[in-house]
Amino acid sequence: MIKKIFILSVMLLYSGVYAQQTTHTVSKGDNPYNISKKYGMTLDEFVKLNPNAKDGKLNLGEVVVVRGIAGSSKSTVGNTPIGYIVVKPKQTVYGIVKQYHISESDLRKLNPDLDSSMKIGSRIVLPVSNIKKYSDGDAVAVVENPGANNPTGVPVSVNTYTSSGISTDDYVTYTVQQGDTTFGIVNKFGISLDELIRLNPELSRGLQPGMVLKIKKADQAYVKKSGDVLNVVLMLPFGYDNGDSKYRSMSLDFLSGAKLAIERNAKMGQKLNVKVVDAGNEATFKNSLIQINRDNTDLIVGPLFKSSVLEVLEYVKDSKIPIVAPFANSEDLYGFSNLIIVETNEQTYADRIVQEVKGVYSDQKIYIVADSDRTYTNQILIGLQKNLRNPNIVVVNSASDIQTDTNMMTGQNAPVIAVLASNNDNIGEGFANRMIAMSKDVQGIKAFSMYYVPSFEKKVDELSQANLVYIMDRTINTEGDFEKEILRDFKAKYCKTPSKYAVIGFDVLNDMLSRENSRGEIFSQMGKTQTQLATKFEFERIQRNGAYVNTGYRVVRLAP
Repeated sequence: MIKKIFILSVMLLYSGVYAQQTTHTVSKGDNPYNISKKYGMTLDEFVKLNPNAKDGKLNLGEVVVVRGIAGSSKSTVGNTPIGYIVVKPKQTVYGIVKQYHISESDLRKLNPDLDSSMKIGSRIVLPVSNIKKYSDGDAVAVVENPGANNPTGVPVSVNTYTSSGISTDDYVTYTVQQGDTTFGIVNKFGISLDELIRLNPELSRGLQPGMVLKIKKADQAYVKKSGDVLNVVLMLPFGYDNGDSKYRSMSLDFLSGAKLAIERNAKMGQKLNVKVVDAGNEATFKNSLIQINRDNTDLIVGPLFKSSVLEVLEYVKDSKIPIVAPFANSEDLYGFSNLIIVETNEQTYADRIVQEVKGVYSDQKIYIVADSDRTYTNQILIGLQKNLRNPNIVVVNSASDIQTDTNMMTGQNAPVIAVLASNNDNIGEGFANRMIAMSKDVQGIKAFSMYYVPSFEKKVDELSQANLVYIMDRTINTEGDFEKEILRDFKAKYCKTPSKYAVIGFDVLNDMLSRENSRGEIFSQMGKTQTQLATKFEFERIQRNGAYVNTGYRVVRLAP
């Protein structure tokens, strides 16, 4: 049940991104910048929805995915000079209203999608006069003369304002060469488009050879603090201090696996000093922070909740201690350079399913069994529409609604493609049974699932007739020598087999501890792909100064 709570929190965070998606047909003069502005998007958001546009090139007639409403660009509001601030951790609508002395109604007029924009790193539009008078030192891009004669929404005159200035120690410079593109520069330096434009607002008028651009320096690598001992803090919500036992069982299981990994690495010669902290619950979490010695801590594993992860990041922001988040995974965490996110996001699974369907598609009818809020259903739907030629796709709420197609020439039943986008075990069970029944009547059924369902393993032979392909984020290869050894050691220590959270605890700690090199540098080893007891770890850095995010998963294929 706890796993489902964490998954739901991620799904809710992403639902806003895809709720208002639509398409735009590229016409003469279109480019990623002006299309994104037209629909009130950032360039980063546009590229995430349209990866093929990463090089900045679009073809006439090409259909791209956008979100929002045409003309909702926040570049101009009447004739009032406007600019923007960048949302910081813990910043709220109320806080912005109070700090910048603007009414909430006026703030919402300037920012129609204010609620969904309140994410760390997002832009909030404000009058220039308010920014200059009440800014606490944040660098902002200011549109001095938006005017009514600028229908493209590209600023006529842009200046950078900051009450404290941007130190030259914070960035390096790059001179634009002939043939350079904005997207090429972004890729070369591993920074975000928004970050590049924030430092170089003149880019809104186009990239020109000879321009000298400011590029934010990469954060310095973390250096271990004390000798050859790795000081680790493990934060779990036991709830002993406040009497909240809601997550105690999960935390104890996680700790049991973590202790096995710690003892294993210590036996191999690694010098460890491990401190376990009771993180209480989300309401009392701040009380546990004082137990972290910022001057003598090299690695923090936990906490489990996103809100608590953000508080730890704020607490260690000056020391940049590496933090491992076992479950929290959302886009507003991706901008922290000292964060390691373990949980692979379901968005990655959805993208993979699209590619799997694309590989076998040959004009079959496609059914998608929807998830509860249709977040991933919509993502798969849009992905298939982009990658397949005129697909016939039907979205259903139950697998019982999936029907065989009819061959118009022969009148015989024809195979279909079925995709499960729901993580509900009961819906998954129904999906498995429906695929088995249909494969008995029609050969060539193709079934795909974003999620593992217990019945998939119980009914392997029957489901192989439906050519089932599914994503499995955690599974133990009980035939592997390493896996046999760990399971044997766990049973000897605890007289039982490890639970799901014990497995996660072992995998997370064993993976992190195994990445420390001789100098105690964990981040230098993040490029290695490793599989532990049940989890595949394949970390990617989202941006130059961004978080390391696990993109690892396993694809299981059943063949007749």
